[in-house]
Amino acid sequence: MRLRLRASTRLKAGIGAILALGPTLTIVVGLFGGGLVLGALQSLGHFSAAGMEGPTLRYIDAVLTDPDLWRSTLLTVYVAGAATVMAAVIGLIAAVAIDGLGRRHTLFFFVFQIPLTIPHLVIAVSMLFLLAPSGLISRIAAALGLIESAAQFPLMVTDAAGIGIILTYVWKEVPFIALMVLSVLKSGVNDLLDVGRTLNAGPWQRWRMIMLPMITPALGAACLIVFAYNFAAFEVPYLLGRTYPMLLPVWAWRQYSDVDLMARPSGIATGLLIASMVIAAALSATLLVRLTGSRRGASG
Repeated sequence: MRLRLRASTRLKAGIGAILALGPTLTIVVGLFGGGLVLGALQSLGHFSAAGMEGPTLRYIDAVLTDPDLWRSTLLTVYVAGAATVMAAVIGLIAAVAIDGLGRRHTLFFFVFQIPLTIPHLVIAVSMLFLLAPSGLISRIAAALGLIESAAQFPLMVTDAAGIGIILTYVWKEVPFIALMVLSVLKSGVNDLLDVGRTLNAGPWQRWRMIMLPMITPALGAACLIVFAYNFAAFEVPYLLGRTYPMLLPVWAWRQYSDVDLMARPSGIATGLLIASMVIAAALSATLLVRLTGSRRGASG
């Protein structure tokens, strides 16, 4: 009887939540869901403006068998992954350092949040002025005699390794990851570390057995979110990336904006491929948080 009452209570609460969120969900699903459906139809050849009535898998097959697509995909995975790893390492170190300041961390905490308010586009332009062969850093190096001329400055913008893109993402996303980890450190981890000290646990034992399990869910979810954004972002690789091979979002935009309308379904199909990868990363982050939360509840 109690189980039935609990089930009915949960059902009523769920229905009430759905009804409360109904207007918002309608707008979100209508805008984004409608866009995805329209994009899927156009990728299948339903594009009357270009005289295509579909359905056909020809455009999707052309995208999936294009070697340039896979070059762009590998480059995008490399740039997004490298930026995510670097941001995670620096953000973790920064979070632990700020947490160790105690009450003195307020000013550092405020300054550390400033990059979060700056758009990626602004940081990308700043990187362009800093890292270009004729940029500020090359001129300072030439003035100090480190290089003979600005032409000797190593190429860090529109380079094959995507250094400028990676540094832009790291600059922007280190504060985000650090704040995610810092919120966990402020929620009782220090008390557990004190307990570990009273039990004569060494620094490595406290890190491995207390801190790492506590921060892993937040750090993992933050890294998945950051990777998904880096994978799908357009403006930074458009400004700082090479023309060939180009990152996947730029590749999709170039096809979609081609003067030949016959290329638009291929661009949309590439965009749907990016969207599916981003959705997979978001679902993985949600699943990671739920699994770690359930494990904590079970262990508690």
